[in-house]
Amino acid sequence: MSKKVLIVGGVAGGASAAARLRRLNEDFEIIMFEKGEYISFANCGLPYYIGDSIKNRAFLLVQTVEGMKERFKLDVRNLSEVIEIDRKNKKVKVKNHKTGDIYEETYDELILSPGAMPKIPYIEGIKSADNLFTLRNIADTDRIKNYVDINKPQKALVIGGGFIGLEMVENLQKRGVEVILVHSRNQVMKPVDYEMASILHNHLIEKGVKLILEDKPAKIENKGRKVTLLSGKEIETDMIILSIGVTPESKIAKDAGLEVNSKGAIVVNSKMRTSDKNIYAVGDAVQVIDFVNKKPTMIPLAWPANRQGRLVADIISGKDVKYKGTLGSLVAKVFDLTVAATGNNEKTLKELKIPYEAIHIHPVSHAGYYPGAAQVSFKMLFDPNTGKVLGAQGVGKDGVDKRIDLIANSIKAGFTVYDLQDIEVCYAPPYNSAKDPVNIMGYYGANIMENIVENTQWYEIDDLVKNNEFILDVREEYEVANGSIPNTVNIPLGQLRKRLNEIPKDKKIYVCCQVGLRGYIACTILNQYGYNTSNIDGGYKTYSSIKNSEKLVKSQDESVKVAL
Repeated sequence: MSKKVLIVGGVAGGASAAARLRRLNEDFEIIMFEKGEYISFANCGLPYYIGDSIKNRAFLLVQTVEGMKERFKLDVRNLSEVIEIDRKNKKVKVKNHKTGDIYEETYDELILSPGAMPKIPYIEGIKSADNLFTLRNIADTDRIKNYVDINKPQKALVIGGGFIGLEMVENLQKRGVEVILVHSRNQVMKPVDYEMASILHNHLIEKGVKLILEDKPAKIENKGRKVTLLSGKEIETDMIILSIGVTPESKIAKDAGLEVNSKGAIVVNSKMRTSDKNIYAVGDAVQVIDFVNKKPTMIPLAWPANRQGRLVADIISGKDVKYKGTLGSLVAKVFDLTVAATGNNEKTLKELKIPYEAIHIHPVSHAGYYPGAAQVSFKMLFDPNTGKVLGAQGVGKDGVDKRIDLIANSIKAGFTVYDLQDIEVCYAPPYNSAKDPVNIMGYYGANIMENIVENTQWYEIDDLVKNNEFILDVREEYEVANGSIPNTVNIPLGQLRKRLNEIPKDKKIYVCCQVGLRGYIACTILNQYGYNTSNIDGGYKTYSSIKNSEKLVKSQDESVKVAL
């Protein structure tokens, strides 16, 4: 049966819904409204155009109005904003921004894909700043790029250390701009845990970025050229990028009486239906169910929006399909590093009181004997009772994304740590080792499940030192000379069996090595000689990365105070 379907908003959700609807229903009347000029563009590529990594602006346009009309026989109306929904009479009110006219359009089914808009906090003087920018769409991109091209700013202040903030830091610096990054939390990149973010902190500072954490703007003066932080620091800047997150653009849904959550996200069921059976919603404006913990959440990412758009088209076309929830799989480039994550992080699991075990490994990206191998860092979380994988994070120069992709698929498949051991991956020295890091995480997790080894986490170490616990460092002497946990006893792994008399049996032995592997081996040896042991997870590498980061951030903070 032919239907008239209206779609509010293009880009990932709306455009994918429109294309799929047409492929399945040649006779449907499909009208897509987009209040902006462009109906489908590469949001995630915008910072890289500003930084000149993407040279051709046209490459950002995934699909044009003319292209969609011609290929999919759609009625595409850009610069047309749906300003009101009349649910009772199944019609919408539309404002044509080209002519100023307001008109009505009826529907059988309505799909809302309005997206999300940048959060703008109250900061004294913010409205007077003529050099302050947010980044959401092509128009924003043009404004920022033109400002950089014409005004050639020397200094920039980026407020917010999420995706956009970090990408803008890198791309502004590529344009020769000195950048200060201010973030209100104690770490950048909220989806990963503190110790993984610490690797990014070290790298950002290494690249010349001034990093200020746990601080935020309190006052803006001189049309945005002076920013005073809550701490009292005063920053002189030529431009400001505000990127502290997004909020659902759901006003028309709220005004129409559709159910929204406390943060304004449109509430939908597994069929992406709103509280009105003829109205669907997709993308950044909706509340979704977290695939791992099954709690409502908001995850404004491109993959979920695309998937939801296609799924809604299938449902309207009569298919019996459901949205299974969002993992929140993500990846970002931070200068020379890649950071990626999927599933729940440790912060979330703690907050929801979900039992978990955490492991850290630091393997190389491919066979160590083949040129270009670089150390990468991974963290995985799993249920200690069932072994079910709950989440993972990775940071490194190469190969991070493909391992996190593997974990993401494993979570969707319901895999346990034992299943990770059986994942069969491609192997050749330029690409991998015979034992993939995902396999290693599986082996490590299974060892904990089977009580072969007990783990101690990085955040427990300072208390161990304070309480004068016995910490055994099994690295070589030259490694220890380059840095170690305070008050450790050093017995290299190769000498361990010969020096058991130096290790007390009446105390628990906390074993440390560089990345955790030798510590694990030492634990298996000592356990068989009657010792009570625990391996310091991730070894000195994880611990030192955090301590170095904290030292560098503090040093940066002091240098900013002096400079300003």
